[in-house]
Amino acid sequence: MTALAPHLSAYLLEHLPRDRAASRHTIAAYAFSFQLLVAFAAARLKVRPCDLEIESLDAPLVLDFLRHLETSRANTARTRNTRLAAIKAFFRYLEHRVPACLEVARQVRALPRKRHDEGLVGYLTRSELQALLDAPSLRTAGGLRDRAMIHLAYACGLRVSELVGLTMADLDATAPDTVHIMGKGRRARVLPLWKETKRVLKDWLKVRPQCRDQHVFLSRRGEAMTRHGFADRLAVHAAAAAKAAPTLTHKTVSPHVLRHTCAIHTLEATGDIRRVALWLGHASITSTEIYLRVDPTEKLDILNVGTPPLVKKGVFNGAADRVLQMLTKARER
Repeated sequence: MTALAPHLSAYLLEHLPRDRAASRHTIAAYAFSFQLLVAFAAARLKVRPCDLEIESLDAPLVLDFLRHLETSRANTARTRNTRLAAIKAFFRYLEHRVPACLEVARQVRALPRKRHDEGLVGYLTRSELQALLDAPSLRTAGGLRDRAMIHLAYACGLRVSELVGLTMADLDATAPDTVHIMGKGRRARVLPLWKETKRVLKDWLKVRPQCRDQHVFLSRRGEAMTRHGFADRLAVHAAAAAKAAPTLTHKTVSPHVLRHTCAIHTLEATGDIRRVALWLGHASITSTEIYLRVDPTEKLDILNVGTPPLVKKGVFNGAADRVLQMLTKARER
């Protein structure tokens, strides 16, 4: 039997950052997935987490864990699949390092993803977005910071990890005309900024505290803004913006919704899905096609270029089928 702890520690602390150059956000997400799995397996097998063995994490136990996520933790199928992807990646790592666990690894990696409904992405209308941008107070440093974060997240279509990970070195030294983004999969892109975005960013940089932390956006403690910190501030301003735009009360306003909003508005303005993919930093245009299902203008173009077939107006003169004739007579009795 093979102890789990040494291999899991080497995977998270050495392999992912050193060999795979994974971001700290990816490592944190994988670590949380295994934190849930280890706690579940230890309770199920009635052993201490440090005494768990790799062979114990077989396919049936992993399946039970995935069901536990959906039933006890109320996770969606999408979250379930994310946890499963982390587990499969770890067992792929084990295949070449622990031959004794090859069969267990093969069975776990064969577990299928759960299919789920692909709903339309949520986004904000221009009036809703404007109300959100107007919500932060301009009389406080925190309000100037929040407005700059919201504006930059929308204007550049940033992932929340990209936004909070920005450093002063990612901005132009003289004037913030462009921003350098290190995106998902270590793919870099440079985006120009609207003059409005530059203005709100300059307003924040004027009052930004001078400290050792070089992240662009800081918390009240002078530390880098976290993903959850930005999400909390966004929720506060969304609630305030709902007074000016009541439709916001029926929408979920999350950091990723700002990215979706940028994509939809860019597609409406350009009509070119390739430009949207370039702006968002997608590795494949396939990832960008979800916005085509939302934008009605793309579907209207299909109607405009097509020619509908001629259809004559029909008139129902009675049932010709014997069964329908019988049913009609039965109704008349």
